[in-house]
Amino acid sequence: MSLDVSPALLEKAERGEVDEREFVDCVRTSLPYAWDMISSLVAQLKVDGTDFADNDVPPPSEQERGQLLRALASDAIRGALQRHFGVQLAFQNCHRVAVFAPGPDTEARLARFTSIRGQLLNQSPELRDC
Repeated sequence: MSLDVSPALLEKAERGEVDEREFVDCVRTSLPYAWDMISSLVAQLKVDGTDFADNDVPPPSEQERGQLLRALASDAIRGALQRHFGVQLAFQNCHRVAVFAPGPDTEARLARFTSIRGQLLNQSPELRDC
């Protein structure tokens, strides 16, 4: 299961009344490693004053790796996180998460990061079975 959905939130979803803030809070509590990773990268953007920050340290366990995969493989979760943090997210190799601040240079940098060339250049034997 991707998220730990409370009975109250599930009931709201069944009625069609879902507030994105409640959904984001559900993601935060269900996927704490992924949340902390993205939060820290967004904070790094602000501290460094750049338009890009990424993580290239593998998660400490398969549980944490699974959280990243669930957060970034779901269009709904990824979209909600992007709107919440005001960034564009990108993902490579089961753990390399990148955040891109909005701006004129972001699209070109994001395109390079998510390109076939970018993916190939980010390969290594250690990541073969991640």
